[in-house]
Amino acid sequence: MTARTPLSAEEARDERIRQLERSTRRRVTGVQLPVAVLCLAGALFLLMREAPDVAYFFASRDPVTLGSEGSYRFDQLRPNVFAQVHGVPLGTAFYGVDRGARMVLVPLQDTPLLVRRPLLPTEDWVPGKRPPPPDPRPFGVRGRLLPLEDVPGYRDSAAQLRAVQGLRPVDSRLWVLREGERPGEDRGPLVIALVLLGFAGLNAVLAIRGAQALLQDRAARRRPNLRSI
Repeated sequence: MTARTPLSAEEARDERIRQLERSTRRRVTGVQLPVAVLCLAGALFLLMREAPDVAYFFASRDPVTLGSEGSYRFDQLRPNVFAQVHGVPLGTAFYGVDRGARMVLVPLQDTPLLVRRPLLPTEDWVPGKRPPPPDPRPFGVRGRLLPLEDVPGYRDSAAQLRAVQGLRPVDSRLWVLREGERPGEDRGPLVIALVLLGFAGLNAVLAIRGAQALLQDRAARRRPNLRSI
């Protein structure tokens, strides 16, 4: 015959200790699991943001040729590639400061391209003063090619840039060529991605362990405390 019988003082004490251990484990697991899941989601989100920069690090170092005046090859426009082009600057340019360096965004005539480059000696601009026209000489340039909407800092100026006379959007898009940015040179995004990947892996392990502990605890609570006589 199986029946529930009163526990002795020693057994009651042991049972109380087990209950306290389960309660503590539930509290720890209850906090650990959502925190680990939240950290994992945050790390994956940041990894997705770093993905284009990491992809460009491994991109081909042979430039995509976009042509020159009168023979442009706009069918070669692709995001996140190393590209080269030769063109004539328009008389309008957009000056700014990026990470302490003075930069200028120069539209190329009869193209959908805006070249982002450092100022030339002929472009004497000081923040707060009226910007001068860009150097009017035709030039060739190599750099990272990105759609305008993918370049931080320029999204809010898209309407103003589209209104520039002489620019010719292709399929309703403008493109930015960031001079001097070559594949394989900037290791910063790769290091950041590796750190985020390790952080994501750690939190994935913690989340799995937390879920397993939670399931085990629930299973233990379902088992009745019975004694045989």
